[in-house]
Amino acid sequence: MSTPFDNTALLTQLERIANSLERAFPPPQEQVFDTQAIAYQWHYRQVRGVAQAVLTAVRHPSLISFDALQNIERQKRLIEQNTRQFVEGRPANNVLLTGARGTGKSSLVKACLERFHSQGLRLIEVDKAHIGDLPQIPDFTTGRPERFILFCDDLSFEEGDIGYKSLKTVLDGSVAGQAANTLIYATSNRRHLMAERASDNLNWTRGENGALNPGEETEEKISLSERFGLWISFYPFSQDEFLSAVDEWLANCGVPEETFEHAHVEALRWATQRGSRSGRIAAQFARDYAGRMAASR
Repeated sequence: MSTPFDNTALLTQLERIANSLERAFPPPQEQVFDTQAIAYQWHYRQVRGVAQAVLTAVRHPSLISFDALQNIERQKRLIEQNTRQFVEGRPANNVLLTGARGTGKSSLVKACLERFHSQGLRLIEVDKAHIGDLPQIPDFTTGRPERFILFCDDLSFEEGDIGYKSLKTVLDGSVAGQAANTLIYATSNRRHLMAERASDNLNWTRGENGALNPGEETEEKISLSERFGLWISFYPFSQDEFLSAVDEWLANCGVPEETFEHAHVEALRWATQRGSRSGRIAAQFARDYAGRMAASR
């Protein structure tokens, strides 16, 4: 005579397996969109030992006004117009800002947020290490009334780095296309985002009519940057432009105007020691000078 099957032990074992699987593969947490924030960071956090992507609000974003940025009037005009078109729902381009370090590339993007956040502009900062996640971010933003700039700062790709392929797909190559309420603004010290070598010049060939044609490797590099509709270039400051930026930052730091001329000598020495004249160097000097002046009073 068979005995009744006792499934209590089986149920206990199944429950133990289910709990183990949930710990090993936790379900993705529902993203709660913080509508009060104007800036966000895309990063990963550990959830039960598994890395999950999250969109985290930046409580106190670093902003700067267009007026505080000196000697880049053309660049300000171009990016301000493009961003205005974007927030007003008109056609606008992805933007690549390239050129000399410290000349205001990142600051211009922050100035756009400062100028247009009241009109619904939002900024999502994406680190280079997470460029491959760009196709996922519209899952968080699609359907929202705000306009989002996906900001990739100091972007470049080294030899053998395949992350640029994800960026190319999002910019132009995806069947799904780019979300209507997102644009990509990227800054780089490299004109084509990728390392350029002297050997690249050997890949060029001359056509029948004498025209120079790039080789496949060079074409690949150029095609990435060409997917940005708007290129904005930055150049090193002249001495007069540098001193003009110094004056602006000294004023922002509360330094009396009558001391500016005396500060110029120190500012030029400061720039020489750092081997660069730029808005960043001007700001660093002004903070140092203002701090020393305040301590001597």
